Amino acid sequence: ALLPARRQNLMFSATFSDDIRRLSGGILRDPATVEVAARNTAAEAVNQLVYPVDRDRKESLLAHLIRKEDLRQVLVFTRTKLAASRLASRLDREGLEAVAIHSDRSQPERTRALAGFKSGEIRVLVATDVAARGLDIEDLPVVVNFELPWNPQDYIHRIGRTGRAGATGAAISLVCIDETDLLRGIQRMLKHAIPWTVEEGFVPDRETEPRPLGARAGHARTGTEHHAHRKPVRRRAGAWSGR
Repeated sequence: ALLPARRQNLMFSATFSDDIRRLSGGILRDPATVEVAARNTAAEAVNQLVYPVDRDRKESLLAHLIRKEDLRQVLVFTRTKLAASRLASRLDREGLEAVAIHSDRSQPERTRALAGFKSGEIRVLVATDVAARGLDIEDLPVVVNFELPWNPQDYIHRIGRTGRAGATGAAISLVCIDETDLLRGIQRMLKHAIPWTVEEGFVPDRETEPRPLGARAGHARTGTEHHAHRKPVRRRAGAWSGR
């Protein structure tokens, strides 16, 4: 009632979900959309790479890659709060200064963790998609998908934390046999396959049968931090290539 009848409304967002688009269409008159980049595309400055690995060797492979490449600032994504806390504790015990941030952490705890990560005191920041919203880390060199997200669009959001403002970055995904359907979904959205390589000493066992992944009902929504059960994934030919 306090706003003038004739006015201009502007909505800005790094991403626009379908729900937001429907909302804007309902409350705005003849809305126009201006996009500065195509939807569901990764920045060309981000080098993407998949490492196939057995599910129980992901933590070891991550620690190995951090040491091998001497990575000093790594943002790692998990699907759940529990996985984030467990992974951060494991890496920290191995001498790789790590901390987890998720919705169970207080705001002061998150602020301290982010400050330590930016200053170099913390080497590895493990986060869920929800906790990472709004994070702005200048010149972040590497993003790791320790677990692939349920929603392919979250993959774009994750790897978009690196390769900003003309800088180059790397996006590494550690993918086990259980996640091949998730990988296929991401590659369908990208409209191209992601290059992959097998790290020496971490060759996955091709006889391993896939297990059902945990997922909350409605897991396709972004920002899921909890999980339940979903139907088992059937193994297909070319699983590791995501084809």
